[in-house]
Amino acid sequence: MNYGSSSSGGRGATRRVEYGRTYVVRPKGRHQATIVWLHGLGDNGSSWYQLLDALPLPNIKWICPTAPTRPVTAFGGFPCTAWFNVEDTSPDGRDDIEGLDASAAHIANLLSSEPSDVRLGIGGFSMGASAALYAASCCAQGKFWGGNPYPIHLSIIVSLSGWLPCSRTLRSRMESSQGAIRRAANLPVLHCHGRGDEVVLYRHGERSAEILRSSGFSNLTFKSYNGLGHYTIPEEMDDVCKWLGARLGLDRCR
Repeated sequence: MNYGSSSSGGRGATRRVEYGRTYVVRPKGRHQATIVWLHGLGDNGSSWYQLLDALPLPNIKWICPTAPTRPVTAFGGFPCTAWFNVEDTSPDGRDDIEGLDASAAHIANLLSSEPSDVRLGIGGFSMGASAALYAASCCAQGKFWGGNPYPIHLSIIVSLSGWLPCSRTLRSRMESSQGAIRRAANLPVLHCHGRGDEVVLYRHGERSAEILRSSGFSNLTFKSYNGLGHYTIPEEMDDVCKWLGARLGLDRCR
């Protein structure tokens, strides 16, 4: 197994966490993009590996890390794999900035050694989608919420069944920097949510999209799916493939 450790992107942070195994899907064609894909709460990187490997996107390299095991407040403090601590899956929940920054730093580190001509992105499901949206806010601001510089340039963000962390203060932070507004407008975001989601309620996903748009993420596509619960379906993944092919300018997307 490949294990890594990371500290958060904040000033003076001392907490270090151990990450689990990372699974990699190699591109079957010309390598044009690398996307880190983040699993949901209590899951691991292998759960998405086979699905991503089967997608008709031969020019994408997928990196599927496994989150560290940590106590999760929503589970009464029971430890499980989680990108950050969470009390509830809504934009109004208390934010674990240290945990969010640590995961964002780990994800950026996974992408930092990719070739310079390859476009970079982050996507995920549920809590993984929330970590991806958080990374989008770091990229736009040019820094982690803890203050340290955000080290990479992202070309796309994909969120499936997720919610937006730090939503209460994002708009005010973005409005304080014209550079942040410009970077946000230039970052394509695909935010998908099922209307029947019983874990991360649809209204939380919809509200997250509204907050992102009002904070400057004008290049955001929000797609909803009637009857879809807290899982993915072929229709949704087909939409993801088409969107990635168009936004990344891939050679082909059958």
